[in-house]
Amino acid sequence: MTNGQVSAAEPRIALVTGASRGIGYFVARELAAAGYHIIAAARTVGGLEELDDEIKLGGGQTTLVPLDLKDMAGIDRLGAAINERFGKLDVLVANAGLLGTISPIDHIEAKVFEQVMTINVTATWRLIRSVNPLLQRSEAGRAIVLSSSAAHKCRPFWGPYSASKAAVEALSRTWAGEAQKTSLRVNSVNPGPTRTAMRAQAMPGEDPDTLPHPLDVARAILPLAHPQLTETGLLFDVPTGRFQDYRLPE
Repeated sequence: MTNGQVSAAEPRIALVTGASRGIGYFVARELAAAGYHIIAAARTVGGLEELDDEIKLGGGQTTLVPLDLKDMAGIDRLGAAINERFGKLDVLVANAGLLGTISPIDHIEAKVFEQVMTINVTATWRLIRSVNPLLQRSEAGRAIVLSSSAAHKCRPFWGPYSASKAAVEALSRTWAGEAQKTSLRVNSVNPGPTRTAMRAQAMPGEDPDTLPHPLDVARAILPLAHPQLTETGLLFDVPTGRFQDYRLPE
């Protein structure tokens, strides 16, 4: 893969969800440093404003979108607004996600299960539906969908999160197949254990200093946005730095 740098003469537009903290924050920052105009979406306005300040200090540009991904109509409006202002989208980073609770399957409250599926799966599908036409208008549309090793390990007590990430990968791979004959490239990403608030929630006794910083993960992800990327329908594993293909033979 090449790095994520783009020419200043060819500005590209990138939408990053969950951009107010963690991996999303640093992916947005690194894309901005590489020359992308960042559309940053998240629930936390303070985090978005901090990101905006940092990107502007580096000479970059942002459009801030306070958005709760439970607002499906809001996701639709976001696509319409991007179309009206830019007419296209070059990069989607579908990063926002919800852990839920670590609990036996039969102890999980219905509302918790539904929240995880709404944010991690339904909102991702709605986002795909909203921005796919915009990505298709780019000369080199790139979609990066955050997954997790939980989708494959299916460890005990992680049921809703594991199921949601498996579903997200299925959506991503299906989308990639449907776009195979276009210039759009779609890949999932396993970031691996990362020093984030979600990781701390899942592993409260873990020393965060033993984990990679989200900035390091963001830099590993950045090349997936590059126009020269050829891979599609795969899972990029950040810990190994390699693409993995989980598809079975026909």
